[in-house]
Amino acid sequence: MLAELKIDNVAIIEHAQLSLSRGFNVLTGETGAGKSIILDAINMALGERTSREILRSGADSAEVTALFTDCGRAVRQIMADLELDFDGEVLIRRRITADGRNTCRVNGCPLTVSMLRTLGGALVNIHGQHDSQALFQPENHVKYLDALAENGDLLDAYRTSYRALRKAEKELAQLQTDESEKARRLDLLQYQIDELTEADLRVGERDELQNRIALYRNSAAVLRALQRAYAAVAGDDETDGASALLGEAADALYETTDYFDHLRPAAEFLESASLEAREYISDIRDAVESLDMDPRALAEAEERLDVLYRLSRKYGETEEEMLAFLESAQAEVDLLESADERAAALEREIKKLCAETRRHADALTQSRIEAGRSFGEGVCRELEFLDMPSVRFVVQREDAPLSASGADKIEFLISANAGEAPRPIVKIASGGELSRIMLAIKNVLSDCDDVDTLIFDEIDTGVSGRAAQKVGYKLFETAADRQVICVTHLSQIAVMADTHLLISKSVRDGKTYTAVQELDLEGRKQEIARINGGTVTPLQLQNAEEMLQNAAQMKRR
Repeated sequence: MLAELKIDNVAIIEHAQLSLSRGFNVLTGETGAGKSIILDAINMALGERTSREILRSGADSAEVTALFTDCGRAVRQIMADLELDFDGEVLIRRRITADGRNTCRVNGCPLTVSMLRTLGGALVNIHGQHDSQALFQPENHVKYLDALAENGDLLDAYRTSYRALRKAEKELAQLQTDESEKARRLDLLQYQIDELTEADLRVGERDELQNRIALYRNSAAVLRALQRAYAAVAGDDETDGASALLGEAADALYETTDYFDHLRPAAEFLESASLEAREYISDIRDAVESLDMDPRALAEAEERLDVLYRLSRKYGETEEEMLAFLESAQAEVDLLESADERAAALEREIKKLCAETRRHADALTQSRIEAGRSFGEGVCRELEFLDMPSVRFVVQREDAPLSASGADKIEFLISANAGEAPRPIVKIASGGELSRIMLAIKNVLSDCDDVDTLIFDEIDTGVSGRAAQKVGYKLFETAADRQVICVTHLSQIAVMADTHLLISKSVRDGKTYTAVQELDLEGRKQEIARINGGTVTPLQLQNAEEMLQNAAQMKRR
C-alpha cells in the first residue's frame, strides 16, 4: 500500500507530506485546492508521462517520493526481474528539473521511466473518468472477461498459433502472384544474374584497376626513376654501381683486419650490403621491363573500370555488395521456380495451423462464455446494491473472424429500466450510472487483481442522495482487504473514510500554497458541514455529526 507521499514543488504545492493507511482514504477540499495535483504527483511517482510544466513557478526542480509497504507477489517478481533489493517495501523517488531531465530511483537504484512505469502498474490502479469512457468501446470489453477468467495462458497459446498462421498465409500470398508477373520477375532476375555472372567480379579488382591506371598514366616518370635506381645500384658501361663499390670497400677492409681488427665488423657489414644490393638488381630490372607495355593496356583497364562502375550503380557500391546481390537474385530465382512445391507445403501447414488456432479459439470462447455468465450476474448484484435494481447487465457474445484476441465479439449491454431491451452502454448510461457500473465492474474483478492500492478519481460523478451513500459503503467494503484512495465532493462518501485528508490552499506574499491535513473527528465535522452547505452553521455541524455516527454504524455491520 501507499504509506507515505512527499511532494516538493509540484504545481501549486511547494511542500506536502501525506500519511495514508490501509483501508478507505478520502481526499476532499474546495475546487481548485489541489486534489488533482496530488493524483498528478502519484502518477509521476508511478512513472507516468509528465513534463517540466509540472514544476512550481520559480522552482529549479520538482520531486515526488512515495513509500509502498506490504507489497505483494507481483511487485516482488518485478523487483527481482529488475535486480533490485526488496524487503517488502518500495521507496520511489522521481525528480524532474527545469531543463527537462528525469531522475528515477527505486530503493536507491536508478531506473528508466519505462521500468518505473512497469513497477508502478503493479503497485497502484488508478480509476478515473477515462475508465468510464473505456466502457463505451466494445473492443475493451473482452479484456474484462479475460481478466476475470484468468485467460493469460489460453491467450498466449492462441496468439502463438494465430501469429504462425498469419505468417504462413502472408508467405503463401506472396508466392501466389499471377503467372505473367512471375514470368516478368524471372526475366528481370535472369538478366541481372547473367550481367553479373558475365562480369566475373572479383573482390578488390576495382582498387587494383585504379592503381594500375594511375601507374600507366605516370609510367614515363616512373620509368625514369627506375632507370636511375638501376644505374645507381648495378652501374653502367662507364661507372660501377653501388653493389660493386660496396664489395670493393669490403675487400679493401678485409686486407687491413690483421692490423685493425676492430674494422672487421665494418668489412662484414659492407660485404653483406653488397650482396643484398645485388639481390634487388633483378627486382628493379623486372619493374623496368614491366613498364614496356602494350599501349592498349591503359584503354582496357579504363574500360574494365567503367564496367564495374556501371554495375555498382545498379547492384551495390562494392564488389562484395554486388556479389551479395547476385547471390540473393539466384536464391529468389530458386524460390520462384520452386514456388509450386513451397505453396503446396504452405497450404498443408496453413490447414494444420487453422485447426490448431481454431481449437485454441474455441477454448477461449468457452472460457469467456462461462466468465460472461458469472460476470454479468456479479455486476447485477453489485448494481442492485448501488441502487440500480432495475438495471439488467448482459454480456453479449457473437462469432467473429479470427483476430489477435480470438474469435469472439464481446459487448456489454444494459437495460436501465424494466421492460426495455438491453442496448449498448454508450446509448443508455448517464454519467452517474456509468460511475456506478464502473465501480461494480471493479468490485467483481477485485479478486483477480493483485494490486494492493486502488485510487478512484471522482467516481461520484453524477451520483447523489441514497445512491451516493451506497457508493460510499461499497468503496469502504472494497477497502476491507486493501487500500482505497478516493477523491470526492460528496459527504455521503467522505463520512465512510477510515482516513480523511483535507486539501486546502492559501495565498501568502502573492503566492499560492497547498496544504494537506489529516482530519480528526472535529475537523471531519467541519469539512462534512462545508461540503453539505458551504457555510458552516451549528445546524450543519449537527447534521455532519449525525452522518458520521450513521456511517460508523454502517461500518460495524
